[in-house]
Amino acid sequence: MDKFVGWLNDVLWSPPLIIICILVGLFFSLSTRFLQVRLIKDMLAQMFKGKSSEAGISSFQALSVALSGRVGTGNIAGVATAIGLGGPGALFWMWLIAFVGAATAYVESTLAQIYKVKQDGEYRGGPAYYIEKGTGMRWYGIVFAIATIISLTFLMPGVQANAIAEGLENAFGMHKMVTAVIIAVLLGIIIFGGVKRIAGVAQFVVPFMALGYILVSLIIVFINIDQVPAVFAQIFKSAFGADATFGGLIGSAIAWGVKRGIYSNEAGQGTGAHAAGAAEVSHPAKQGLVQAFSVYIDTWFVCTATGLMILFTGMFSTKAPDGTYLYNKMGTADPGPQYTQSAVESVLPGFGAGFVAISLFFFAFTTIMAYYYMSETNVAYLTRGKNNRWAILLIKFVSIAAVFYGCVKTSKVAWAFGDTGLGIMVWLNIIAVVILMKPALVALKDYERQKKAGKDPVFDPEVLGIKNADYWVEAKKGDKKEVS
Repeated sequence: MDKFVGWLNDVLWSPPLIIICILVGLFFSLSTRFLQVRLIKDMLAQMFKGKSSEAGISSFQALSVALSGRVGTGNIAGVATAIGLGGPGALFWMWLIAFVGAATAYVESTLAQIYKVKQDGEYRGGPAYYIEKGTGMRWYGIVFAIATIISLTFLMPGVQANAIAEGLENAFGMHKMVTAVIIAVLLGIIIFGGVKRIAGVAQFVVPFMALGYILVSLIIVFINIDQVPAVFAQIFKSAFGADATFGGLIGSAIAWGVKRGIYSNEAGQGTGAHAAGAAEVSHPAKQGLVQAFSVYIDTWFVCTATGLMILFTGMFSTKAPDGTYLYNKMGTADPGPQYTQSAVESVLPGFGAGFVAISLFFFAFTTIMAYYYMSETNVAYLTRGKNNRWAILLIKFVSIAAVFYGCVKTSKVAWAFGDTGLGIMVWLNIIAVVILMKPALVALKDYERQKKAGKDPVFDPEVLGIKNADYWVEAKKGDKKEVS
């Protein structure tokens, strides 16, 4: 099984996917005239506008749910893995994929809003919905929904749960079985409360956990302020093969930086689009802009915090493809949460290991919550018009079982399965957003036109020539009926 999963990952994460993700993000950046730079002010403003409704969640809640999915173990263990296998330069490539990925996140999240539906009293949206409505290929939407349910229910939660268990074991000696029970119980309490409870927990936990983590990283940088020029020079030199120590790793730096960057910020994967489709907004571009900025929060803020803590303290080991170590401060330990724990511990003794373990708990646990919500959305897509109560109940129990099992299996296996699930979703979604990009670009132009005229943008798909945006057509008529 290990060999098969390894082979499958090699296929899914072959150089073509890495190149496609960068090129698609660059193309969307050019097509939107680099909205990720031009419209930062709008991104920040739209985060806090709009309120929740009986059917939808607020823009900030949608941002928090999406960040729950984006900010997870990839921000701690994933960054360590990228540096451990690609060198310090991998951090630069994570920054780059976040920059171009923000445009991709805008497109997929705007599409989720354009083609959202009102179902079971709630807004539902995401790749399966926009694939069917935008392309007319229901079979493609079904394939994505099935792949997403398998990935986010069976495969990827194990990565998050395993990272929590390892972090708590390293810091406090907590047995993984105890961690498994705690996570399973907490997850059950939250997901049985529905999307409103998930959004409520996310909007409270996510901002505090991210700010606290970034604050500690800034303390470490400040304590080592004299190393700023050397560390950043090392990052950029290593990224382009000009560093004397890591010069031979430019291929690995790009590969691991892009792979772990996509795993962390999820731009192009389609996961953030699920939360975007649930938001209550007057224009799809509003939520698209909010989700574009969420990529920055994930990678430029949180991932950078981890990378700088590791690099400023030198608490990492980097292994070359031939198995030799180019830098070996952490010995032969596999890259993971222990790199970050050792980094903080070296500056703040008696605090670091526990702090990172607790941070990892919140990061990863909120991601597991988000994964469940996305799985439920895709189950709702497959079973709409039918009694889906039992199907949704089933994935609740499967999700709880998956995180319980994930706590006690090895990290190598957990990451391998997580990479498989991510790779499948990225391939399916990235093709879809390229096919469907036009409505998202039209929506952006319409948003900017209305803003320039001094209006609060309101979406009218019929005026823009966008077809199958049924929710918005009915909303205009004042008849927000549910789909069947």
